Amino acid sequence: MKTISTTNSRGEFVRAPSEFRNWVTQDGTAGPTGSGGFKAEPGRYHLYVTYNCPWAHRTLIFRALKKLEDVISISVAHPQRTPEGWSFLLNDANSSDGLNGFYYLKEAYEMAAPGYEGRYTVPVLWDKNTQTIVSNESADIIRMLNSAFNEFTPNQDNFYPLPSRAKIDEINTFVYNQINNGVYRAGFAKSQAAYEQAYNDVFAALDELEELLSHQHYLLGDQLTEADWRLFPTLIRFDLAYYGVFKCNKKRLVEYKHLWAYTRELYQYPGIAETVNVDHIKQGYWRNSERNPLGIIPVGPELDLWEPHLRLRNEFARASNLTGS
Repeated sequence: MKTISTTNSRGEFVRAPSEFRNWVTQDGTAGPTGSGGFKAEPGRYHLYVTYNCPWAHRTLIFRALKKLEDVISISVAHPQRTPEGWSFLLNDANSSDGLNGFYYLKEAYEMAAPGYEGRYTVPVLWDKNTQTIVSNESADIIRMLNSAFNEFTPNQDNFYPLPSRAKIDEINTFVYNQINNGVYRAGFAKSQAAYEQAYNDVFAALDELEELLSHQHYLLGDQLTEADWRLFPTLIRFDLAYYGVFKCNKKRLVEYKHLWAYTRELYQYPGIAETVNVDHIKQGYWRNSERNPLGIIPVGPELDLWEPHLRLRNEFARASNLTGS
């Protein structure tokens, strides 16, 4: 099986870059990376995902946000990887590949690039017409879903608007380095110093966001953007997995008043709860591994994700006026 992580000489986790970086565009021209030839068409594209992977979760979120369920089909892999990587159980309706009948995700990579020797990661955006991988970079895929398929959906919301892109990119970089990838830097660290640095980075960032969300609604103020949806998959997994498996155990997310309410608000956003599979998340992270050698999956924690979040826009406006900001 291809390794999912590497470490440097200091024992720090280093994530390998995605290797398929083509784009689906409205007219089929090339996107910011890769080559052209992938035109947005209903029924042409397919997502290979797992419910436990936060990077794959991003794509499920945008598929739901943009109401693309009838435009882009999906196959969901089993949450526990095998020695051959992500697998699809042919007799399991919840973890099967109804498109190509693949048993392992690696079959998609090998069909797209014979002799491929990289990592077999999710998500994968697959082109049914040319039988190849368009992209395995989640950050690119969510931007394709955000705008390329607007002709085929009633939802024209833009979560990456041009006037806000510089600020979104800035926040994304901070959130990715300190939180999204920060929990993995802690969990996959091979030295005490590397672990402690990642641990401190994660909680410093959570403290900063807790303060930010105490006086504004979203990461960009009143505007719900891509940045919020890139943060959400890590937050929803925090108490379920990262607190225990990755030893990010200074505080549980439920102890952050504003972050926890913000997480519940995003979870309760139309269509989002259906993209969260708590059982798959726990199975995926607590599987048999060097971090949990017996593979015992915890029953808890009990999280009431439908508890009213009580985050009202006028309350933030009032707070802003009181502080003069």
